[in-house]
Parts: sequence; structure tokens; C-alpha cells
Amino acid sequence: MATGIPAATALMPSPELKDELRRRFLGLPLDTVPTPSVVLDLAKLERNCERMLEATQRRGLRWRAHIKSHKTAELTRLQVGDTLSTSVLLVVSTLIEADNLLPLLREYQSRGRHVNVLFSFPLFPSAAPRLAAFATALGPGSLSVMIDHPAQIEAVEAIPRLHPGCPVPQVYIKIDTSYGRAGVVPGTPAYTALLQALLQAESRGTCVFHGLYSHAGHSYATRDGPADAVKYLAAEVRGLAAAAREVRSAAAAAGGGRETELVLSVGATPTAMLVQLPAQGEGEDGGVMDEVDRLVEELKREGFVVEVHAGVYPTLDLQQLATHARDPSLMTADDIAISVVAEVASVYPTRGPSSTPEVLINAGTLALGREPVADRGSPSGRDYAGWGMVMPWGPVAAAPAPGPAFPRVHGGWQVGRISQEHGVLVWRGWPGRDGKQDQECRADMPALRYGQRVRVWPNHSCIAGACFDWYLVVDSRRKGREDEVVDVWPRWRGW
Repeated sequence: MATGIPAATALMPSPELKDELRRRFLGLPLDTVPTPSVVLDLAKLERNCERMLEATQRRGLRWRAHIKSHKTAELTRLQVGDTLSTSVLLVVSTLIEADNLLPLLREYQSRGRHVNVLFSFPLFPSAAPRLAAFATALGPGSLSVMIDHPAQIEAVEAIPRLHPGCPVPQVYIKIDTSYGRAGVVPGTPAYTALLQALLQAESRGTCVFHGLYSHAGHSYATRDGPADAVKYLAAEVRGLAAAAREVRSAAAAAGGGRETELVLSVGATPTAMLVQLPAQGEGEDGGVMDEVDRLVEELKREGFVVEVHAGVYPTLDLQQLATHARDPSLMTADDIAISVVAEVASVYPTRGPSSTPEVLINAGTLALGREPVADRGSPSGRDYAGWGMVMPWGPVAAAPAPGPAFPRVHGGWQVGRISQEHGVLVWRGWPGRDGKQDQECRADMPALRYGQRVRVWPNHSCIAGACFDWYLVVDSRRKGREDEVVDVWPRWRGW
């Protein structure tokens, strides 16, 4: 069936592109690459991914990795454990991500791994043809879609009709557990109407009602450690539990139970990382997850499958550091795997407050993003409010990194103002030395000069990578060669 949609292969970066990029960049130190460039540290990515895989397995939870943050095959491999035999369960936010995953997913199928990709945006009609082609290419059970309104059922049922041999999709209902971005609220007439419509569609054999999904994006507001973050996760689990029990009641009232297991999918990076905490009595934070563990075990006994999803956790960023959702031994500034290399284009020696310098770098909104770390402090304006922080590296190796009291306590060179291509660095002093006079702060300030390079930690890694066509990859385990490019990962751009 002709749809006017370009073939997936036409939208994919070619193998020749990666080969050319590797010839161009491999072995180069970061002080010679074009600026701005976005950089990933392989050692930190691997460590962050391994922690999540180990934790979900240890807690008996199903794991679904979101790939929207990076949009690369290489990092997807790390998220699912490239050498494992477990199911490969992924979340995508754009169709281009699904299109570009096809070769990797076929590879995993050839190794005997089950694959399933969830398109996590509430289903809109124009997505159906490309999703139908995707599901046909990979076969039964490979595609899940998400809905939060009865009108979307029509698009769900269109998918298997749009392509010869297309299997029916699995369907998640998107649940709003108080984030307010998308989803339907359990216990409301809107939820009941959607549930009835989906059960009827399932009875017609046009889809499989697979699960309930929530995203705790509002958990980014947590600031007071794991005990604070766990409140969001517990609320998510309770909300999905109530919605799932209503599914069973509605199915029974319609004339019988459901044979398929219902999956309850919870997460966002701050809440998902809580599964890495120790169990009761196993360390300083042992017991923080007691309520969630109890709720999960109840749901398992009732025959539900509990799934965890997250996306930013491999790279992390300043927003995640600010949440303190993970134990401090597992998340410090040294765990942030993404940075943007920029170049000092000009210096203004006395333009800042109290005649302090300001420095112009060639990384602004398009290289760093324009998403602030929410100011949750009191009084307002005291917490970190920049657009990125210069990491200790190169000419400013002695600069301070954000510590355990970030974002309340912060300092160093920060991106204080941005426009499209311009970033203005301002000096915020030394953390914990707020009583120093401005003249003293300036006297021992790490100096920046025209032509020098800096690496900036961004606030939000998903946005910081969005305008780049590839990542330069380094490996901090290579002592003495930590800044050499060891690989180049093309990103998938578009929708």
C-alpha cells in the first residue's frame, strides 16, 4: 500500500558515513576537534547502564530502556546489554528512532532475543503507516503503541490493515499519575470510557491490551535525596495498581477475565534510579524502598508484571544531579557522561558584577539547550540558575565541580546567558565561600583566555544533543589518553 512515507532505509545514516567520521576523528584529542562538539565518555556510559541492568534484575523487575535521549544504535546496545539473552524492550518518542532501530533489532532476533518497541507518544493517525511497516518487518509482538483517548482506537485498528501481513499491535494506556503532560486519570469517566473502548477493540482481535504506562516527569523536582524521590515512585505504583484492578473488574463485567498478563510500566530517570538502592538493611539507604518493594510484590502475587523505564540515566546531566534521587555513592558530577566542547571567542575583563570578567564561548542555545534546572530553593534565586557549568578540565582543571549540596551550593564558571550561538560564562565564586569579597574571588579565579577550550556540563542531555549530527566518544579509563576520540556515533535526527 503506497503511503507517501519514505522507506526507513532512506532515513538512516549510512555505514559509509560512520566510516568517514571515524577516519576523520579517531585518535584526535579534544583540543583539536571542531567546536562546538558534543562528547560522551564511554566508561561512564557503560557504568551507568550496567548499574541499571543489574538493579532491575536483582529486584525482579522488567526493564524497558528509552532511547530518545541519545538516538544511537551504539548506546542502545549498552542499555539492553549487548551480550545478554533477555528480551530487548525499548521506548521511542519519534518514528525515526523506530525506523533506525530495525537493523539492530533484526540482529537481536537472529540471536533468539525477543524484541518490542513502544512508541510512547499518544497515537496520532499519520504515525500508523510507518508503524505498520515497522511491525511487519519484525513480526508479532514487536510493536507497542500508547493511547489516552478513545478516538485513538481508530488509528490502533488501522495499523494491521495498512500493510499486508502486519501483526496487531500491543497497546498501553497512558496513565496520568499527576504529571499533567499526557495521559488519562484512573477512576474518572474518561478512563472508564477509554478502558471499555480498548477492551472492545481487543475482543474484535484488532489489538492486544498489553499494559498501563506512566511517566513521573514531575519527579525532576525532588531535591532531598532518595527518601524524597521515592514518594513519586510509590505514587506511580499505587496509581497504576488502582488502574490495573479496574481493568480486571471491567473485563470480568464484560463477560470474563483476561488471559494475557497486564504490564504496569513506571519510571523517569529520578524514580527509576531508585531501584539501584540497597534492600532493607543493606546499607545507609536500605529500607528507603520498603513501601515500593511491598507494593511491587503485591502486584506480582496478583499476576501483574511490573516494568521500569527511563532514558537519561546513561548520560545524566545537571538536572539529574540536582535531584539527588540516587545514593551519593552512585551519582556525583563524575558520573555525568556528556559534555559540550566549546571555544573561548572573546573575553570582557570587567563586564561582570563588581568588574569581574565575562567570557564568550561559541556554544549557546543550539548547543546546550534552553531548559533550566528548576529553582526549588528558598529564597528564590539562590540556587543554581545557569545554562551549563564548566567542568574541571584543561585550562580550568582546578575549577570547582558541583558537590553534594548542589544546586543550593554552587560556583565556578557557569553559562550565565545564552542566545542562539552565543554563551556567556560568568564567574560565580567558590562553593561554600560565599562570604568572600568579590576582589578575593577574582584573585584566585581560574583564568580563561582567548582561544582556550572548555567542556560544559549541560542541564539536560536530551536537548543538548539534539542539534548535533554525531557524538564524539572518549574513554576516561585510558589513562594519559582520556581526551582522545575512540569512536564516533551518528545520531538519528528528525521525526
